[in-house]
Amino acid sequence: MNELALAAFAAARDEHAVDHAARSRRFAAFCRNFDRDEYLGRLEVRGIRWVARSDARFPTRLRSIHDPPPGLFVRGARDVDLLERLGVAIVGARSCSDYGAHVARSFAEALGRSGVVVVSGLARGVDGWAHRGVLDAGGDTIAVLGCGIDRDYPRAHSALASRIVGSGLIVSEYPPGVEPAPWRFPARKRRASVAKPFSLNHAVVAAVDAAESRCGVVPVWYRESRLVRQRQGAARAAGRGTGCAAPTPSALLPNAVGVLLEAVAFPREGPLVYDACSLVGARGGGSSAR
Repeated sequence: MNELALAAFAAARDEHAVDHAARSRRFAAFCRNFDRDEYLGRLEVRGIRWVARSDARFPTRLRSIHDPPPGLFVRGARDVDLLERLGVAIVGARSCSDYGAHVARSFAEALGRSGVVVVSGLARGVDGWAHRGVLDAGGDTIAVLGCGIDRDYPRAHSALASRIVGSGLIVSEYPPGVEPAPWRFPARKRRASVAKPFSLNHAVVAAVDAAESRCGVVPVWYRESRLVRQRQGAARAAGRGTGCAAPTPSALLPNAVGVLLEAVAFPREGPLVYDACSLVGARGGGSSAR
């Protein structure tokens, strides 16, 4: 299968790239007019690399999920080996409070100084503060896009994207020219979350859902789930996860980062999802892995 052609074919049809599409007559017709070398040349001129799923450098754990992309488009100064480094994804609310920004940035700085790659999605709020934190600490970061590899989305984060390109990596399964669309972002989360394991990260910090000023956060990739929304509502009705004191995490941060580093160094079966409020002790000092 021509994996690059499949990625280009899906983008041209504004569809999710799936292997069974490669057996269609439309794909066969597309391939007859697809010049792989010419396409790769255009990518190279723009500083974009292509890592096919069949390439040995393709992230091992991403290849193992049930619907891996045909490949990844990559831009940035670092070698693609960075994709296999030990990493932690920090995700959370776009409309975050000052406290949420502080928690995300503090975690990212500490993890970066510990040599852990911080992965996030370049979005407003928690994502952006996580990237800034690790960059300011001189650490490594990877931004995973839900749109074309050439799009700095949101546009307000163009300067931040330039910083990441200068010292880290930006990756996407979508080729240049693919505009952001709501349906693409849940698909992105299989690349940046451990809900469906990906080698970019071995644990996830779900930072404060500061849009509602509450801890007890459900990770963002679950928000499309009606069941989880119902469980959130039931928890709030029962008075759980609301109105908790949110201490400055500085004093407790070393212990919280230690918990994460131990978890990723000695992983258990299944995904590790940590609530940042629990890690910094906002609900009594313990950590809670889900």
